[in-house]
Amino acid sequence: MLQALIIFIAQLLFVPVLTLRTITMVKGMKEKAAALGMLEGIIYVITLGIVFSDLSNYLNMIAYALGFGIGLYIGQIIEQKLAIGFVSIEVNILNKNEELTNHLRDEGFSVSTAEVEGMNQARRYRLDCTARRDREGEFIKIVSTYEPSAFIVSYEPRNFKGGYITKAMKKTKNKHVKSKVHTSS
Repeated sequence: MLQALIIFIAQLLFVPVLTLRTITMVKGMKEKAAALGMLEGIIYVITLGIVFSDLSNYLNMIAYALGFGIGLYIGQIIEQKLAIGFVSIEVNILNKNEELTNHLRDEGFSVSTAEVEGMNQARRYRLDCTARRDREGEFIKIVSTYEPSAFIVSYEPRNFKGGYITKAMKKTKNKHVKSKVHTSS
């Protein structure tokens, strides 16, 4: 029973580490991916060693599978909380909304606007933004407040170079740090 508990707990650690290692690897964070990979390897070898030491112990196998499944769930929650990387967001609205655009810019989002043509030559306006993933919800909430019927789509860009985004992120990060200091004082 103790072995099954150890296996279960090890899997609860192993799978989130596996998830984070995969994400850091895909995002090009070589050093972090390597460190997580070493930790992942150690946990993996120890856990499998216990399971393979007695293949007649079905409780150990069940603990391994159950821990793996729950570990996947935990890994996804951790990944969502960390929100590593960036997101590109496109917003389509019926009318030009300067108030919305200005509010987004005041909040530190880099917003580009364009008039676009939809089906049957319908004129619409598109807002484009690239932001840190941890700010995606904030962006969507602001847009939804001003434009409840907006069409919003987001995706993760693989690469980007230049533009306003780097300066805006630094400004916004400093702004949020300062506001947290002032509100906690």
